[in-house]
Amino acid sequence: MKLILFDVDGTLVDSQNVIVASVCGAFHAYGLEPPSRERALSIVGLSLVEAFTVLAGPKAPVEGLAQAYRDAYTVLHRDPVNEAPLFPGAGECIAWLNGRDDVHLGLATGKSRKGVVRLISQQGWEGVFATTQTADDAPSKPHPAMILQAMEAIGVAPEDTMMIGDSSYDMGMARAAGVLPIGVSWGFQPVAALNEAGARRIVDSYGELEPVLRTFIAGYS
Repeated sequence: MKLILFDVDGTLVDSQNVIVASVCGAFHAYGLEPPSRERALSIVGLSLVEAFTVLAGPKAPVEGLAQAYRDAYTVLHRDPVNEAPLFPGAGECIAWLNGRDDVHLGLATGKSRKGVVRLISQQGWEGVFATTQTADDAPSKPHPAMILQAMEAIGVAPEDTMMIGDSSYDMGMARAAGVLPIGVSWGFQPVAALNEAGARRIVDSYGELEPVLRTFIAGYS
């Protein structure tokens, strides 16, 4: 049995617009100059306090900025126009994997559990993921705790586990946990950052990911 873990933002979900708007809203709430779009997206994958520590510095009111981000994000999500779509092929990939009896699926994300529950409800993914690891459950990526907890919950070994993500934090977390790190190029960080963080392979589409998944499930890395 294999365990395949997915990151959420930048991997399954194209949430960049609402993330950038929420970051800007948080900075404006404290009268601070917001970061560039590129810099705001560079921290996606980290837990919020860690993200704002990177963006604003350790002397900034990072706890307050994190809460201001949550508040802005909640307001934005009240308008359906701000709902973040799945990346092309993501839904089909999850459905295909969910239909197999030799795979467990999981999420390992810097989102809050509340955000993950909302996503699962929106996509009709109830019962799809055998484990969901969030920013509420473990230290921020790239600490390996999310993956270690997921493997323990399912009862699988590192060699039977794959982590799929779009950031250097995902790749670093996977390497620290001893599992197979697979990067995706359509997310919020440049491919070079994923390579530097140790991605075993980087794919350019969900269509390109499928044969990688088939090979892994068959027992080859």
